[in-house]
Amino acid sequence: MAMAAPSIRTVASVFGLLLLVFALSSTVIYLVSSAPAAAPSSILLNLRPFAARCPPAPPLRVFMYDLPARFHVAMMSTNSAAPAPSNGSGAAFPAWPPSAGGIRRQHSVEYWMMASLQLQGGGGGAREAVRVRDPDAADAFFVPFFSSLSFNVHGRNMTDPDTEDDRRLQHSSLRPHSWQSCEVELMDILWKSKYWQRSAGRDHVIPMHHPNAFRFLRDMVNASVLIVSDFGRYTKELASLKKDVVAPYVHVVDSLLNDDPSDPFESRPTLLFFRGRTVRKDEGKIRKKLAKILKDKDGVRFEDSLATGDGIKTSTEGMRSSKFCLHPAGDTPSSCRLFDAIVSHCVPVIISSRIELPFEDEIDYSEFSLFFSVEEALRPDYLLNQLRQMPKEKWVEMWSKLKNVSSHYEFQYPPRKGDAVNMIWRQVKHKIPAVNLAIHRNRRLKIPDWW
Repeated sequence: MAMAAPSIRTVASVFGLLLLVFALSSTVIYLVSSAPAAAPSSILLNLRPFAARCPPAPPLRVFMYDLPARFHVAMMSTNSAAPAPSNGSGAAFPAWPPSAGGIRRQHSVEYWMMASLQLQGGGGGAREAVRVRDPDAADAFFVPFFSSLSFNVHGRNMTDPDTEDDRRLQHSSLRPHSWQSCEVELMDILWKSKYWQRSAGRDHVIPMHHPNAFRFLRDMVNASVLIVSDFGRYTKELASLKKDVVAPYVHVVDSLLNDDPSDPFESRPTLLFFRGRTVRKDEGKIRKKLAKILKDKDGVRFEDSLATGDGIKTSTEGMRSSKFCLHPAGDTPSSCRLFDAIVSHCVPVIISSRIELPFEDEIDYSEFSLFFSVEEALRPDYLLNQLRQMPKEKWVEMWSKLKNVSSHYEFQYPPRKGDAVNMIWRQVKHKIPAVNLAIHRNRRLKIPDWW
């Protein structure tokens, strides 16, 4: 029996369906073939079509303890002729005295953090932290104890009788009878605070920038957010990147402004510059070994000196006329020299096995710094050969990036957007979610962590 011929309508339907399938497959083939094999991660990370519509994050709300002046500004020299910063309400907050330079200035982070909280008014777009008077409205609590300055003023010689003053400021039970009428000391104040008690100090911010600061009673504040220069003299139980903030030293050389030579590479005739103490402890012992390797080499200035007035002036000139600035470890993995180099736009050459760097979640130091292991640095001629072989174009690129990031290492009052003080407070803000997690879990846990 012969099959019936398909109708015209059926043929048309089948033909139309085939056309539709062909069109869809052609579109898919075009899209696949015309798309790049892999979009660069930098492009993917920058695809934020709604970023412009998002309001800026509110500043961190900080409650500052009202400690007696002897815990902070009374330790500063009163011989300063500089104008005192105003806190906006007519009361004066003393300016950092120009006479207090050198080691005192390097570790004055505590002063600049306190000064930033004196500023009145709203947060605006330039401030990462604002002071609140109501502790129940605070995200964090700032303890304005100048622990670094206390060590430098009272305990620098470690065995000096004045060291007892540094110890007493940390805890009243260590006072002799002549101190019994004085106000309670720092740990007494904190232990009696219900805000310390409710969090075990986890949401409290305590500057401890000098490696010997707060050295008597560190274990009593090991849950707090500590502001440190590195972890060189801290146990793992006391300090870690998980909860603490690494802050830059306050640079002691003047910042290089208007650095726009027609040929920046040729304007810096010295290849490698170092000026500082060569006799150091611990990791810093490498300095003496480097002196034997680098001194008197062509293009190298390697000088032993102290951070005095004339020495700082010589270092300023040396860094500004050098392409690279050497940064070996000091008594601890870091030193102020790195930040002097950054504000001098001298490409840092970092030799330190355990250094931690400020703001490293936001700043990629490999873009403007060179890193060498101790073994590489002590290999004869290896370091210098690497520096000499760097193409001019690469050095200029690193120098340009140095100029762009140097503002993040400036301490000033009033603070400016993106400067060192605001960057430190932003780092503190980054720690708060983990702090709150620890506080909330601690309130309901009945047994120790099972993991």
